[in-house]
Amino acid sequence: MTHIDASLTAILDLERLERNLFRGRSPKSPWPRVFGGQVIAQSLHAACMTVEDRLPHSLHAYFLLPGDPDIPIVYDVDRLRDGRSFTTRRVLAIQKGEAIFAMSASFHVEEDGYDHQLPMPDVPMPEALPDREEMLKTVLPHMPDAVQAYYQRKRPIEIRPVELERYRTGDKMEPKFNVWIRALDPLPDDPALHRSVLAYASDLMLLDSSLIAHGTTVFDKRVQAASLDHAMWFHRPFRADDWLLYSQDSPSAGGARGFSRGLVFDRQGRLVASVAQEGLIRPRPDLG
Repeated sequence: MTHIDASLTAILDLERLERNLFRGRSPKSPWPRVFGGQVIAQSLHAACMTVEDRLPHSLHAYFLLPGDPDIPIVYDVDRLRDGRSFTTRRVLAIQKGEAIFAMSASFHVEEDGYDHQLPMPDVPMPEALPDREEMLKTVLPHMPDAVQAYYQRKRPIEIRPVELERYRTGDKMEPKFNVWIRALDPLPDDPALHRSVLAYASDLMLLDSSLIAHGTTVFDKRVQAASLDHAMWFHRPFRADDWLLYSQDSPSAGGARGFSRGLVFDRQGRLVASVAQEGLIRPRPDLG
């Protein structure tokens, strides 16, 4: 197949095949499987293309099979319910006749109501952290090869991690990880698109936070890691092309599965989204 370019607008430019059927493509990648965040984002965007006058407020999804980046992904949207206040969609992502991903998404009309939130963590602002060029020159040379390769990759999301010592020391630390993220290029003024872009970014490193307490990372060859499920809740309006703090932690790991959470704040400190994920983190010392 012809790969699309790696911009977020290209990734989310789905082809409508029928009223509820869409086709998405993958950018060229060195990885043998489709990035999970891409499938989340494309599924959510497909659902959004069947809904008018309201935005998604939550999604719940399961990764079923690895996706092949060389084959288009077909998104089959089931219009489960169109209510006065809420709309529900179910999406299956399909390759080679098999579902590789399943998602339910709920949409809500805009309403006023009670309002409270947790405060944003006290961390440096993105301007105080190394940008990509500075990381390449001064930070990454002191990191393990696999970490260097990950952060050297060009991607449509800019990443500025707050805590980088975990990669260098290999020490067991409190399972918390803060990172500033934003879309690399300006995005159109479409709130639904911005939510799909954040869905894409939400899977970049969340699972890895479940390994901080064990002094290792998903980059360790002795760890077999894969996302199993993913959930998101959108609380307040935001722009994904402005800096967002993705504050992650991992309350529990056990049975070869790690559970991770994320709170997403805009730079003004408003909590705009929450994320939760469970993933496979299987120790495989034989792979070392």
